Amino acid sequence: MPTTPQRHALVIGAGLAGAAACAALARRGWRLTLLDAADGPARGASALPVGMLSPHVTRAPTPLSRLSALGVASTLAELQRLVPQGQGWQACEVDNRGHDAGRWPAAMVRPAALVQAWLAEAAHASPLEMRWNTRVNRLEHRDGLWLAQGPDGQTLAEAPTVVVASAYGSQALVAQASRLVPDEALPLRPVKGQMSLAALDGEALAPRPQRDNGVFVPLYEDTGLPPRWPARLWAMGSTYDRGEDNSSLNDSAHERNATSLEALCPPAALGLRNALASGRLLGWAQVRCASLDRLPLAGALPDTAALHTLMAHAGPRRGRVALQDTPRLPGLFMLSAMGSRGLTLAHWCAEQLAARMNQEPASDAWADLLAAIDPARFAWKQARRQQPAA
Repeated sequence: MPTTPQRHALVIGAGLAGAAACAALARRGWRLTLLDAADGPARGASALPVGMLSPHVTRAPTPLSRLSALGVASTLAELQRLVPQGQGWQACEVDNRGHDAGRWPAAMVRPAALVQAWLAEAAHASPLEMRWNTRVNRLEHRDGLWLAQGPDGQTLAEAPTVVVASAYGSQALVAQASRLVPDEALPLRPVKGQMSLAALDGEALAPRPQRDNGVFVPLYEDTGLPPRWPARLWAMGSTYDRGEDNSSLNDSAHERNATSLEALCPPAALGLRNALASGRLLGWAQVRCASLDRLPLAGALPDTAALHTLMAHAGPRRGRVALQDTPRLPGLFMLSAMGSRGLTLAHWCAEQLAARMNQEPASDAWADLLAAIDPARFAWKQARRQQPAA
């Protein structure tokens, strides 16, 4: 009896999103080729020294709060399964101030530990080729295959299926360089974040993390932090600078973190300023990616030319064309725009994406959430608003 060929996908980007996609697809038996421009995994926004895994609490449920609740549970289960406490994460509680005041269960996480665990599991479960220092400049679809092309137009890798998981770089690759989707149909925005941190030599200045305008971590210990970071540190951040697309550190962002910290723990704010003045303050800055509606993108990308043809044929009935009827580019998927909630959202969204790629039945309970994170939603809304030709 002939065997079914193993499905093969290129995954572009080796941060939380790309690693989660690799793990989810490997569990389903896919062969994978992971491409990243850096010299190893988790070199971008996923290189954060410590992040906070905690729910997004709202008075009434919203798509983001519901996604957050599902995502926190999903990521926590992955941490408990794959990463020993003290070697990449630590369970805790966080005191929230502001509109979602209260004390909530949470976890302090070094994202790179989870990225590495997912990639190790994926490599054990299914063939996984990881290629570093490999920048994909353009995608081209030819004879049923997607060609990932480098700076000189050479083909770096090819497969019938691609998952673009390169954060804000996803727009430059898909919309600008490859011209597969118009910019307006893929409205991604850069958001720079800067964290202030330093070695903690004495006692922590608060019993648990505090959050309002940023998160204060009074103490995080992790054997995997050195040599880049102290094994025992405190941290405050991060800033949220919309439209900034650079990873340079600056003192003004440290001062904004200090100002935010004053409302949470005044002695710690004083310590931040003293560390900055004495040259002991460390910093981390990177660019995160957010969408126009601040929800992630997880699914198949739209074929906008075919969509406009469909709407033209629908004429005045174009308002009845459902999102799920949007034509899609064959085999081209995206997992991006996690904003500052990559830890929370990456795994749950990757599981839904992998299930869709694997043609598994979708859960009716999450139908509205899957529509809310569908990458075709912007193109579909724009096409519905256009006036039919006279």
